[in-house]
Amino acid sequence: MRNTSFASMHCSLAQSLELIGDWWTPLVLRDLYLGLNRFDQFVTDLGISRNLLTDRLATLVDGGLVRRTPYQQNPVRYSYELTDAGQELVPILMALTAWGDRWATPPAGQPIRFTHTTCGKLTTPTVCCSECGEQLNMDDVAPSPGPGGRTAPGTALIASVLGLEPKA
Repeated sequence: MRNTSFASMHCSLAQSLELIGDWWTPLVLRDLYLGLNRFDQFVTDLGISRNLLTDRLATLVDGGLVRRTPYQQNPVRYSYELTDAGQELVPILMALTAWGDRWATPPAGQPIRFTHTTCGKLTTPTVCCSECGEQLNMDDVAPSPGPGGRTAPGTALIASVLGLEPKA
């Protein structure tokens, strides 16, 4: 359940969370990746209420992460699939799952494993540098101002740390 909106924050993370930042949305995206694509399948798998699922799917469709296509006309029923933007979120969800496997593992162990189909090996998804391929860790990355960097709601600390504060 969302208590506030991040829509006015000048921050890419806040804008992303505006689209996917409630508890259910990452699970709906995961289920789409795993092959579920119909409303009743999500309700059954997640145990989510129909009203809440309707709202989450509408947000995902409006946000350009999910495409809705009718598969039946009377009554109209829809199937759902990830758009390019939604597909780009899947590795992030995989990395979050790997974090959960390490720090919040369910009592019975890992519920899912990932195989890299290119090499055929089990893999632990990580976040890597787009230039050199090394795994990224907090101490290995230095933030710097981007072209849109400025002091604004949700970015005051970032602006202060990065030296974007107006000079007095």
